[in-house]
Amino acid sequence: MTLFEIVIGLLVAGALLTGWARRLGAPYPAFLALAGAGLALVPSAPTLSLAPQLVLVLFVAPVLMDAAFDASPRDMREYWRPIITGAVIAVLLTVAAVALVARWLVPDMPWPVAITLGAIVAPPDAAAASAVLRTLRPPRRITVVLEGESMLNDATALLVYRVAATAALGSWTGWPEAPGLALSILGGVALGAGFGLLVPRALNLIDDVPTSVILQFFSVFALWTVADRLALSPVIATVSYAITLARIVPGLTGARRRIQSYAVWEVAVFVLNVLAFIITGLQLRPILAGLPDWRHYAAFAGAVLLAVIMTRIVWVACYNTVARWRDRRYGVWKSGVATPPTIGSGVTIAWCGMRGIITLATALALPEGPDGFPYRSLILFSAFITVLGTLVLQGLTLRPLMRLLHLAADGVVEREIRFARSRTARAALESLADYQGPFADALRAEFGARMLPVEEGDADAAASVALPVEPRRRALAAERETLLALRRQDAIGDDAFHAVEAELDWHEMYVDGRLDL
Repeated sequence: MTLFEIVIGLLVAGALLTGWARRLGAPYPAFLALAGAGLALVPSAPTLSLAPQLVLVLFVAPVLMDAAFDASPRDMREYWRPIITGAVIAVLLTVAAVALVARWLVPDMPWPVAITLGAIVAPPDAAAASAVLRTLRPPRRITVVLEGESMLNDATALLVYRVAATAALGSWTGWPEAPGLALSILGGVALGAGFGLLVPRALNLIDDVPTSVILQFFSVFALWTVADRLALSPVIATVSYAITLARIVPGLTGARRRIQSYAVWEVAVFVLNVLAFIITGLQLRPILAGLPDWRHYAAFAGAVLLAVIMTRIVWVACYNTVARWRDRRYGVWKSGVATPPTIGSGVTIAWCGMRGIITLATALALPEGPDGFPYRSLILFSAFITVLGTLVLQGLTLRPLMRLLHLAADGVVEREIRFARSRTARAALESLADYQGPFADALRAEFGARMLPVEEGDADAAASVALPVEPRRRALAAERETLLALRRQDAIGDDAFHAVEAELDWHEMYVDGRLDL
């Protein structure tokens, strides 16, 4: 069976499984990983393995880019404490816990090897978090904290991984290399921001939309590769690039290009997620093939999985207890749209620690052969069990857990969307002050209706095509300017911004006569 046939077959199977998972109300990553693992045990099933660096560039970079582009810097600033501590302290505690368990079970394992294993399994996966949360729609606090943490914790884990793996192979020269680690973070931020400032302006010179979209993907792969070659943090560089793009693109790109670009990205990221989680499960066969007897490794891998889950639970419980005590002692710390931690949000965040493709990729990147990395087979099997175990155990139980805790969407984004609609409609009305006559009156009535309180889904009705185009274009320009100002002023987050921006884009396409309605 050729690679093309295998990929097509996996995509079809993944699409069917995803549809089934959504009908059952379950996160699809767990279904896909479990199906891939089951398929790997079938004797005649295809074997599909990819180079670790290719996995990181092909699967991690675009998905991380998509998640960071949609992230709201305003909301991340509001919740910076749980995000930063989760991305740094929680990862380091997990590394330490796993290393201690590994040394306890295998006393002959060197500390650098045990720490390498800890760094591999420590970071929750951004793709898994985004895929799960989009189907569950939890309260805003949970979404921001989990997505913000998952975008940054890879950088912490990969830095520890780099140091420990180098030491295990005997080539670590000591702490004089520490400034290089700091430079990799700061340099990643600068490189990503530089790409974000230059790339959209260069792509804006290209009129052909398909070409522009292809080059958008190329820029992500190029950035990751350049950062890796310069020994900078590719994760930090990608996050910095995405956040910079999200602030610049709305003012440079037209509605037609933006609609087509976003549609392509949505499909591409979904396809990559489907392939990534199925391929994760398919790695079971080559991993088992490299083990003399997997039953001897099962207890060790199970202990690592338990250490990963319990460390996160203990950390979040401690953090939440201290945060809630601080709120009771000094008053609720609240700024802008931030909400204080609750027992329910803490339990959900503690249980939402799915690992993903980056854990397997870093494990597979360890050198093979007689002079390869010590205990490589044991580390690889433990990484796989951790990924599959967290995806299935935690992913499939998140929805029942949230129902038990009575957690549901808190309507923060919906309220901001209605607020943004009202403010942009007011700006549109003010832009029509110079226009008189029945057409202008009809436009004023339409925008005036938008200023009334509406429920989610009651979007304004499309106006008659018979109305003049020029007043509408002026009104749209006023709406866009107001929408950008609302985001600059932190009056709305990026979720509300993108939702209203999409409405204005479709309205502009309609006005310009590009849609046959």
